[in-house]
Amino acid sequence: MKIYLATDHAGFELKEKVKAWLLDKKYDVVDEGNLAYDKDDDYPDFVARAARAVSEDTSARGIVFGWSGQGEAMVANRFRDVRAAVYAGGGSEIVKLAREHNDANILSLGAHFVGDDEALKMIELFLETAFSQEIRHERRIRKIEELTLR
Repeated sequence: MKIYLATDHAGFELKEKVKAWLLDKKYDVVDEGNLAYDKDDDYPDFVARAARAVSEDTSARGIVFGWSGQGEAMVANRFRDVRAAVYAGGGSEIVKLAREHNDANILSLGAHFVGDDEALKMIELFLETAFSQEIRHERRIRKIEELTLR
């Protein structure tokens, strides 16, 4: 599975740890940046690259990182066929349901709120959980896509 990563300075350290972990697990990883820590960079510049790639490759997944993960998800969700879910702590059920019910293909992590071990556990859950393919969930996803005004 190809996995696109992206972050600004707020999630840079966590992205680098996750990237090494994913490569160790033999995932096909594409780092859309930032490739170096820059305290003045802006997350839309990098997250848009990852989201565009996931939009164009429906078999791929994305993991984006930010302070809270909220803005990053907002950017990602502007792209057709992208369904980004935020995880900034709490129970793992949110990640599981995002995959099973919403077929989320990008996980947006709030690096300020999630420790390294927790992030890796949520990423593993995100990558290993399948979409349920229940008719009601497929219908809802189609309705979401019909709202896209681009």
